[in-house]
Amino acid sequence: MSWYDALEAGELTSKPAEYESKRFGVSVDRITVSASAGTPLDEVLAAVDKSAADVVVLRYPAREVSWFAALATGSRTALLADSLVYWALPVGKGRRPAPLAGFNASLEESVDDDLLDDLVGDIFGDYGNHYCANPLFKRSEALAGYQEWTRRSVAQAGAVVLRGPDRRVLALATIDQQRSWTEVELAGVVPAEQGRGRYAHLLAAVEDASTSRRLVISTQGHNTGVQRAWARYGFEPVHTLLTVHLVTARLLLA
Repeated sequence: MSWYDALEAGELTSKPAEYESKRFGVSVDRITVSASAGTPLDEVLAAVDKSAADVVVLRYPAREVSWFAALATGSRTALLADSLVYWALPVGKGRRPAPLAGFNASLEESVDDDLLDDLVGDIFGDYGNHYCANPLFKRSEALAGYQEWTRRSVAQAGAVVLRGPDRRVLALATIDQQRSWTEVELAGVVPAEQGRGRYAHLLAAVEDASTSRRLVISTQGHNTGVQRAWARYGFEPVHTLLTVHLVTARLLLA
């Protein structure tokens, strides 16, 4: 979910999740309470009640620790689907690694779709995203959604790509350039190259490609490994959202 929706929107937003609905075969709405919204619980519950979707993916500031109890006593089944943590870094302040001889990292305008699918499948095939909390959503379908999202993102804005001496792609990041920040939407290193310092080189290339003064990034709360890498590079934690799936009860009884 975007930095703007999570922190800057200043309001509760509710909208159909068209891609998820098509992907999973059940209707899905997304309701998000921005960190800057100050939305009361009653307004959140009213928005959930208003939704006719089979599944409501609700995200709200983790500071609202009492809300889940109210959500769990409603007419829908409430599934806790981890948290989403946001980190930020002033561009130019990253702790950059020494250059790698023969390696190149840069923003590329296009990447072959089949290659993107293979890379995302290799890097994120075992990633425990929030969809995994919901038995209505198959892991394979969630991965296919990540692959589709990556293709759309690269078609719009290209991708930051780290290539080895033989020109093979070793790491990939998709980014969204805004006036006030550059958001890393997806970033990872192929399994064979993990643990060798490649991720820091990818982040350095993202810094180089950024057109704003702030770099922002997010992941599921349980993904501590990548958060340690962000901390080493110089990122600092900014905000945490909780994710709850609110499911029409009869669907989980089938």
